[in-house]
Formats: sequence, C-alpha cells, structure tokens
Amino acid sequence: EVQLQASGGGLVQAGGCLRISCLASDIIFEGTAIGWFRQAPGKELEKVSCIGGREEATSYADSVKGRFAISIDKAKHTVNLQMNNLKPEDTAVYYCAADLFGYCWALRGQYWGQGTQVTVSS
Repeated sequence: EVQLQASGGGLVQAGGCLRISCLASDIIFEGTAIGWFRQAPGKELEKVSCIGGREEATSYADSVKGRFAISIDKAKHTVNLQMNNLKPEDTAVYYCAADLFGYCWALRGQYWGQGTQVTVSS
C-alpha cells in the first residue's frame, strides 16, 4: 500500500540547516505530485514545495524560495527537503503529501505522512 513516512525534523538555531525526508512506499514517481506542507500552531496549512506531477514541475512557496530545495532520490525512494538559513517562522510540523497522477499546482494530498516537527530557535 502507499505509505509516506516523514523523518529528519529537529531543533536548530536560526541560520542553521536541516534536511527532512519522506520515504515513499509503493509509489511510482512518474506522474506523481509529491511535496511538503507545514502547519504552525494557530496557522493555516501552507504548501511549502512540490516536485513532479503531470506537469513535471518543481515549486516553492515564496516564503522559502532561495532557502529550501526539494529533490527525489529514486534509489532510496525518498523525497527530500533541504532547508537552509532557517528562520524562527519556519517552525512548524512538516507533512509530506502525494497525489498519484496529479499536479503540483493542485497538490492537496491523496496520501499524507505523519509529519515531523521542525523547531527553529532564535
């Protein structure tokens, strides 16, 4: 069955970096839109980044452009999000999500991972 497992979260200081990963089981990456959402306490769910999909796109929220980079490691069957120059406002629970035969622009999450906490201290 399709399963997404997020990992790699932790506590870092502002300006630091962190890489979170999503192990995607039973998913063919071709045609699959897969990426990351985040949610901070009291805030709305925010789409952070997406890769793949039917449009073969890579996208980022304006708030993370230039600092985050999404990639796929097909050999390890993971989707990674490298987060650099982290800021306190990046603090949130990060969820990986995927839509089979979907679009990054419309990513809503047919499948969801459990989430991993990222905390950035000042």
